[in-house]
Amino acid sequence: MENTENNMELEKNKSEIVVGLDIGTTKISVLVGKKDQYGKLDILGTGKSVSNGVSRGVVANIDKTVDSIKIAVAQAEAESGIDIKEVYVGIAGQHIKSLQHRGALVRDDINEEIAKADLDKLISNMYKLVTFPDEEVIHVIPQEYTVDGEDFIQDPKGMAGVNIEADFHIITAKVAAVKNIVRCVQKAGLKSKNLILEPFASAVAVLDEDELSEGVCLVDIGGGTTDVAIFLDGIIRHTSVIPFGGNVITKDIKQGIQILEKQAEMLKVKFGYAMSDSAKENVIVSIPGLRGKDPKEVSVKNLSAVIESRMKEIIDLVNYQIKSSGYGDKLMTGIVLTGGGSLLKNLPQLVSYITGKEVRVGYPNEHLGVDSANMIKNPIYSTGVGLVQKGFEEVDWEKVSPSLEVVNVVNPEPEPPTVGLGLGGKFKKMLEDLFSDDNIN
Repeated sequence: MENTENNMELEKNKSEIVVGLDIGTTKISVLVGKKDQYGKLDILGTGKSVSNGVSRGVVANIDKTVDSIKIAVAQAEAESGIDIKEVYVGIAGQHIKSLQHRGALVRDDINEEIAKADLDKLISNMYKLVTFPDEEVIHVIPQEYTVDGEDFIQDPKGMAGVNIEADFHIITAKVAAVKNIVRCVQKAGLKSKNLILEPFASAVAVLDEDELSEGVCLVDIGGGTTDVAIFLDGIIRHTSVIPFGGNVITKDIKQGIQILEKQAEMLKVKFGYAMSDSAKENVIVSIPGLRGKDPKEVSVKNLSAVIESRMKEIIDLVNYQIKSSGYGDKLMTGIVLTGGGSLLKNLPQLVSYITGKEVRVGYPNEHLGVDSANMIKNPIYSTGVGLVQKGFEEVDWEKVSPSLEVVNVVNPEPEPPTVGLGLGGKFKKMLEDLFSDDNIN
């Protein structure tokens, strides 16, 4: 009897664990989390490895990526004492695209009130949009509805009407890129519980309800790409991926000064400024020479000038996305920077100067419990913390509605508790078919 109780308790503890896997361009990180008594996240263990097989968010080498995942997972298992089998995986990269589309549905009977099935049918129709042969619609996000000419309706269920229209934010991805991510996860001996768009995960980790409601632009500066996501009224309104990140700045320093890449990265992190005017004129950094060569001396002022030049280019692209989205004048709470690139000195001031908006750096602290290590409370781990949080949202929703699939295309998801979702069920089914044991072997 006692053994049975112990086994039940063990299974319960296992079910309360969620693992997030962030496959980035510069690093692969694994976070193991559980909820504390106050509903906050306790990160039990972390693992991090150099991402050798990923370029700008896209898997370029399967074997190297698998090896990096295994290293990070082993570290997280050793630190947490948890045997990791299932993970929530972040998906990003320059192959992710978004578009706006308006859909319509004509109902037969005005005497029957608008039901969830009507909205489900309208949403599922959006997955049938014609895209390029190598792309797939992975998520459809309703904006506002129009019922018989009445605009700006958030939820038309229960209303009377014949003609239902809606604006949709539609996200697509290259099938091959997603297939390679899932293949890497499976080759590493793991099961992907769901794929979650990384801007959604980062948003959950660093944005508060006021920002999501009143209008905010999240800028996640990673190693290979910069993700831009605009939220208003609790709904994601615009997404884009800029194919530049912190790595391109490191390469500029490497080529400009003729030093090793790891030396360039160290210089950027420890001595670099996003605004060269903030760097002191007389500060010189000496870099050891290689194989008997004389050391090189680098002016911090000149170093920061190189950084500022490239950073301005990235921010200009971000500003263009904000203006072209049509929501530039509706971002009441400004811009939130996160990701490893957001830690560059004076970056918020430079972004504010170029965009004319208030800027802060987003830290994933809000959902973390007191027992989580301070190292996790860093913008570098925003996506990882968000993946764990999104995983718990799906687990909690399954407990409330065990008969419903969390995300479904033919029968779309029940209304989510927060903004930001994983991939559609149709897409998940496609991945399951692609990676069945028969196809893998």
